[in-house]
Amino acid sequence: MTDDHKYKTFARAISRRDFMGRAAALGVGAVSASALLAAAARAETPVKGGTLKMGLGGGESTNSLDPAAALSQVPFHTTRAFGEPLLDTNPDGSFDWRLAESVESSADGTTWAFKIRQGVEFHDGKTLTAEDVLATMKRHSDENSQSGALGVMRGIAEMKADGDMFIVTTATPTADLPYLMSTYQLAIQPNGGFDNPAAGIGTGAYKVVSEEAGARYVFEKFANYWDSSRGHVDQVEMLVINDATARTAALQSGQVHIINKVEPKIAQLLSRAPGVQVKNVAGRGHYVFLMHCDAAPFDNNDLRMALKLAINREEMVEKILLGYGTVGNDIPVNAGYPLFDDTIPQRSYDPEKAAEYYKKSGHDGSPIVLQVSDVAFPGALDAAQLFQQSAAAAGIPLEIKREPGDGYWSEVWNKQPFCASYWGGRPVQDQMYSTAYLSTADWNDTRFRNEEFDGLLNQAKGELDEAKRKALYSEMAHILRDEGGLICPMFNDFIEGVRDEVQGWEANNVWEVMNGLAPHKCWLA
Repeated sequence: MTDDHKYKTFARAISRRDFMGRAAALGVGAVSASALLAAAARAETPVKGGTLKMGLGGGESTNSLDPAAALSQVPFHTTRAFGEPLLDTNPDGSFDWRLAESVESSADGTTWAFKIRQGVEFHDGKTLTAEDVLATMKRHSDENSQSGALGVMRGIAEMKADGDMFIVTTATPTADLPYLMSTYQLAIQPNGGFDNPAAGIGTGAYKVVSEEAGARYVFEKFANYWDSSRGHVDQVEMLVINDATARTAALQSGQVHIINKVEPKIAQLLSRAPGVQVKNVAGRGHYVFLMHCDAAPFDNNDLRMALKLAINREEMVEKILLGYGTVGNDIPVNAGYPLFDDTIPQRSYDPEKAAEYYKKSGHDGSPIVLQVSDVAFPGALDAAQLFQQSAAAAGIPLEIKREPGDGYWSEVWNKQPFCASYWGGRPVQDQMYSTAYLSTADWNDTRFRNEEFDGLLNQAKGELDEAKRKALYSEMAHILRDEGGLICPMFNDFIEGVRDEVQGWEANNVWEVMNGLAPHKCWLA
């Protein structure tokens, strides 16, 4: 690559002191944080072979193996099994280099050059090239792709492949560009997936053997996988078990080794079951109620504010999360994020003020319909009922409409004007805001469109001074908190059930089930 002097190596490392500080911000005590560090340092010898079985909630008959369409838990896990992005983000904020070996940036943060790993083979036998990376990014940048990564791809002015380099030029400086490339939908596919996006062909440790959407997926170890430190089992089987009781029973009986979405109300009881451990980690995930800002009656900010004040967050954390989480503040970020502003006043339940805003909104008193399913998040129906009761004390009539789990993510979320949902969070604020709150984001599930917010986000992208960028993020948070359609009452722990024979488990707060990497990093004793 020419003009090497224009570039600098970009690496994100973290010291033990910084790690302890981040752990404290996430609510992990000093002893626990030290234990995590010790566990990470402890050498273990993986056992090879066997079939790892997972019981997963969050799957539907409409699911696809197209990474662009992955928007709930099961498609996330299937994508993680067969596909890999350029890089992942470790819980401590450092980079986990996958299909890129490194990245260099121009001094102003507008040009980023990723060195693509050589000798990597796709499951169809094709060798990975920078051209495949370019094609993948182009597909996810297409306005018609409906990709979950479309929001983070906006702002890229030019992309090109040059030998073994993939080079990105942004319209404005973008300090967190590598983090944006870690989005799980950006799993690299041969020719970018243009030929057959749902073929399930990637470079991951496991290749697809069988696909029964909404029911069962089978993967087998890819013999030519490039990373010998991963992929210890011979097969991975993912069973879609949306019913929480059935999922828990499958774990206790040994039918599966790992389950996601353990309900807080049964976590303690499950932890006492023979042969089972409950794993939980605080992170960036949050359970939410979403209002479309462009649909009546939610196009009235007074009504939106009334509903935000009419939810009892503390009660919800106490009764729904049972201690496995923290109170939210109607913004999608918490202390787990770098540059979080902890001075923003915490919104609390205020039925009198909620009643004032409700009256000011001029709403006609007809029931406000909230569409909910337990697939939205564990305990979603119970949470909706608590919301209904606290709103009633403010004179706000909520009507709960229970929706079937199958089809919820395709027919309710991001389509209906008021519903329950969840977000797993993202490594940095830029990625979270670009994915879901930028006016043009495809996953803008609150239809929040604010020119001032967009301008601040674009300004923050290029601000290399962290103190100034923190101030910009704070200003954005105030706008979203006071004008947006997000009701965020709580940040949840990720809680999983794991059988004793599963070894190599790591605490990962990026997303559930070790950020989807349990099949790659764990083995069976």
